Amino acid sequence: MDQKKNGRPGFDRRMSRDEINCCPILRWEGSTIVVHDSAGLKEAMRKLAGESLLGFDTETRPAYRKGESYPPSLLQLAGRDEVFIFQLRHLGLAAPLRKLLADPSVIKAGVGLDFDIRELQKLSRFKPAGFFDLGNLARETGIRNHGLRGLAAVFLRMRIPKGAQTSNWARDTLTPKQVLYAATDAWIGRRLYLAMQKVPDRD
Repeated sequence: MDQKKNGRPGFDRRMSRDEINCCPILRWEGSTIVVHDSAGLKEAMRKLAGESLLGFDTETRPAYRKGESYPPSLLQLAGRDEVFIFQLRHLGLAAPLRKLLADPSVIKAGVGLDFDIRELQKLSRFKPAGFFDLGNLARETGIRNHGLRGLAAVFLRMRIPKGAQTSNWARDTLTPKQVLYAATDAWIGRRLYLAMQKVPDRD
């Protein structure tokens, strides 16, 4: 698979930061549900029950001092029509979430999943199944960009804004900017999975 065949930059060379920054911004524009209590969790699980492919991501409060660390603050799952943001400081990694994360019949697509899974398991143990790391697929097919932002530029010719990346994700009430950022990252995982399935195997 070379650049002539697929017609996209970034497959046989790494797209630069400047090239990525020239892409137009892409954000999730659909429905986003922030879940923080048992009633909301029950309704979210009902809506997610029919999904076979979910975009997956987590957010963690940033640590600035040596030895300082925090557990994951949010778990984001993006379905076809809605994105759900679970506030783990209120819910913990509740049993319905653990069951979904262990369900091999539901694909959970994202980037850097090994780290996210390890951190979630610090909240509560589960046997992960159905996870699909887009960065690993990129490596296997010879694509030089492996992060979510780079892959969005390569496959979608769009740029994900990162303005809220280092904000306090553990706050009791998320800002609209945080909600949009968190929802977009999960949604992009789902959209990229669908786009990357169309890439032919590298000869």
